[in-house]
Amino acid sequence: MDVLRPTLVRIGGRVYRKNLIQEQPFPQEEEEEQDFCAGPGDCADDPCDASLVEETERGFQCRVELPSPFYKYIIGKKGETKKRLETETRTSISIPKPGVEGEVVITGQQRGGVVSARTRIEVLLDSFRRKQPFTHFLSIALNQPAIQERFLQFKEEVLEKCSQDHGVSSSLFQNPAKLHLTLGTLVLLNEQEIQKACDLLQRCKEDFVDQITGGKPLPVEVAGVEYMNDDPATTDVLYAKVRMKDGSDRLQVIADQLVERFVASGLMLKEWDRVKLHATVMNTLFRKDPTEERNNTVTGKSSFKERESFNGRNILKLFENFCFGEVQLDSVRLSQRFSSDASGYYATSGHL
Repeated sequence: MDVLRPTLVRIGGRVYRKNLIQEQPFPQEEEEEQDFCAGPGDCADDPCDASLVEETERGFQCRVELPSPFYKYIIGKKGETKKRLETETRTSISIPKPGVEGEVVITGQQRGGVVSARTRIEVLLDSFRRKQPFTHFLSIALNQPAIQERFLQFKEEVLEKCSQDHGVSSSLFQNPAKLHLTLGTLVLLNEQEIQKACDLLQRCKEDFVDQITGGKPLPVEVAGVEYMNDDPATTDVLYAKVRMKDGSDRLQVIADQLVERFVASGLMLKEWDRVKLHATVMNTLFRKDPTEERNNTVTGKSSFKERESFNGRNILKLFENFCFGEVQLDSVRLSQRFSSDASGYYATSGHL
């Protein structure tokens, strides 16, 4: 990391500078211990949410619900991280036993110290989430029978007309039963977080989705193909374009507002200013790993393996306006990675 340009982490509207502290890794762990301090213009002792701290007979106290897999990152090797947090914030931090879901309780004589300890723990949790592969994602299914049929026709024609182009093979194509739009990815570490995401999805429906849709499905056309990277001769991801039949931006507005809500809740990390609405039809990750869940193709988080690109020039030329069909979109799902339901689509934890 460049010490003059440190990584910045945004939490609760504040910006924190992340400093790396080299320590011995946990057994069977290869991750670096991390600590953080506030960036310019911010202070870790500023109350991020003073209402979360209650006054007691012995001082102040704050309870934080955290997933059990995260406990060891607060404790640190031989308890060093926990001791450092307690010393620097002049607090006492009580953590449930490993594997037991519960609350971390922070107590101290000064309100500022308790708030500071909570803020630092939240920053650590944010960094921990960034390192984890996503477990769930918000999706809109595009696997209706008519769409699947047209997709299979697209695959057949591409292989018939473009199989001689460099890198093109049947292994690149999406599973038709899992055609979808990805709105955003999440790292949900326990059942409580999954339920929290489901509840938030339902609130979004009540707060703005029904108002935007008028309570009716959105008529959408899936037509045309486009590539992700800069050079069509070295394509990694080819996707079908999606647009509202009435020419409005209602689907885009819903997608953007959903992601905004989930980011604000802390369940999702902000990666883009706007959601890129796309339905992946070909992806070089599928070639490398047939078990790949074939999900988020924008971030590339699902694999660090070397990818063999394909020449997509002819496909783009011949299938520029290929129509995959029309569909009525009536739900957004909280889908589980590496899963399938009876229809072949991803298992759903919740939907709106």
